[in-house]
Amino acid sequence: MIRYTRYSKIYFVFSLILMISSILSIIVFGLKPGIDFTGGSILEVEYLKERSSIETISEKLSGLDLGSFYIQPTGEKGIIIKMKSISEDVHSQIISRLGNDDNKIEEKRFESIGPIIGKELKEKTNIVILLSLIIMMAYIVIAFKNMRHPLKSWQCGISTIITLLHDILIPLGVFAVLGRFYGVEVSIPVVTALIIIVGYAINNTIVVFDRIRENLFKTSGTFEEIVDKSLNQTLLRQLSTSFTTLLTVLSIFLFGGETLKYFSLTLILGIISGVYSSFFISAPLLVLWLKWKKRLV
Repeated sequence: MIRYTRYSKIYFVFSLILMISSILSIIVFGLKPGIDFTGGSILEVEYLKERSSIETISEKLSGLDLGSFYIQPTGEKGIIIKMKSISEDVHSQIISRLGNDDNKIEEKRFESIGPIIGKELKEKTNIVILLSLIIMMAYIVIAFKNMRHPLKSWQCGISTIITLLHDILIPLGVFAVLGRFYGVEVSIPVVTALIIIVGYAINNTIVVFDRIRENLFKTSGTFEEIVDKSLNQTLLRQLSTSFTTLLTVLSIFLFGGETLKYFSLTLILGIISGVYSSFFISAPLLVLWLKWKKRLV
């Protein structure tokens, strides 16, 4: 049996370094918000024949002053381009470059998203994430209210929140670095991926906690031994589930095009972080909590 909790200090130090690095990256570099949060222009066009590839469209627009623009396919022949606020002259240049005599385009809409809408989206996003964390913790406390001594359900809830913060901070730290050096923006798809990570990570944690609860009732031994046994019992299930999910998301990252690139990258980072934290942070935190309690007594 693998003794996971024996080296918990190493896990905690490693995770603490990652979390502090992520926080410093966010503070120093900041997160680069996309058009959904800052406002900008949206142009939707439809090709009359076959739609050009995203790469070809990007090359045609590369010389224009569009800032960091985002191309999203829509329907069979249409595309939506999100960019910073542009003038009518730049708008005309885009239309001119996208269409040609062999494959003309039809403009569906051209509009601007003002900063007020961007601010509303940002506030709603923060509210959604905060509510998600509160609901997740409440669920853990209720679901494990019959947890056997020496563990309390609220301890599981706090451990879960710490784990979730770990899983969210690491992708955000990576995006802070990518935004500083490569101009990568945090868009609505990225925020959506972060919310998915919260759900995915808590699922892994619940699987581990549920097995610990079962073993507390039917297995003898110290709490540390029961936690190690529970982690060993759930190891194969966690790895197989996460590996198959990771393969799918990795395929989207490699072959899904520019539109889904950073959405899938966020999920990849979150899945890897979630598997690590469910084994090496959430359960060992409970053991550490119990040790502190005994020292105080």
